[in-house]
Amino acid sequence: MSPEINETNFPIGQPVDLVVLAVKQSAIRCQILQTRQPVTWRRVRDEIEGQIITVSPTKIWRHRTTHYMTGEVIDTRLDISALGLEPLLLHTGQEWEPANAELPAEPEFKKYYVPIIDAGLRPSFEMEQVIPFFDSDDMDNDPIVLASEYYANGDQVDAYQIMEKILTSDLRCLDAHAHLGNWAFNLSDKADHWGNRHAKSHYEVGVKIGELSLQQHPAAVLPWKLTNNRPLLRCLCGYGLSLWRLDQLDEAKKVFQQMLFLNPFDNQGIRFLLHALDSGEPWNEFD
Repeated sequence: MSPEINETNFPIGQPVDLVVLAVKQSAIRCQILQTRQPVTWRRVRDEIEGQIITVSPTKIWRHRTTHYMTGEVIDTRLDISALGLEPLLLHTGQEWEPANAELPAEPEFKKYYVPIIDAGLRPSFEMEQVIPFFDSDDMDNDPIVLASEYYANGDQVDAYQIMEKILTSDLRCLDAHAHLGNWAFNLSDKADHWGNRHAKSHYEVGVKIGELSLQQHPAAVLPWKLTNNRPLLRCLCGYGLSLWRLDQLDEAKKVFQQMLFLNPFDNQGIRFLLHALDSGEPWNEFD
């Protein structure tokens, strides 16, 4: 178990697991994994909100009410199950029957719908959407929308500060992970660029958090028309595109197949991406 923070007797040099909550320019807001005590790690590399970093502290101090650590990062991993997050609720909707659905009829896409049709009658759900600080009585102050507007207008500092506040409050805000992924993804069109690898990690965190809810419902349908399903579907789409960009084609195809199974109505045009992959189109040509 990770030790309690006490700057007078903290075992310097012993490994400690920290949950990354918010990455700033020069520091990371974290929690000790086992004790949930807040701490700020004063070294930034390529960490992503939702990851676990194993660190070997060389110094710990306190300034006002905040504890700080610095030292060496030994390991970085993604282990959503270790975070103790409450799975997002799945609200039951109408059962979905492929025989009664208007599925895309283009012959080149039929093979993608074989497993969907074979699965038969399936339960549909709307996933709970968590947006800390959102007031349903004040729709004009949606923090995700506000952060997006700041970012679009070139005010990236305020945009990231809002995301920091959201994810420090609740890591289960899938829309925050999707937007952070989008911002990183759009930094470059080069497959090996930092932005794409960073984007992939952001999307993957959102996907893994969403999958906590689907473990008990592997045959679930998450229709796009139910708006609270969209954050997970956006994370999945970004994740698949990032894998494609990084030339991880088999992994990208699996993600797109999962998306089509979750949302057979295919509002995001995933069947076209699958067809492009099967046709051998590289990312730069398709894009």
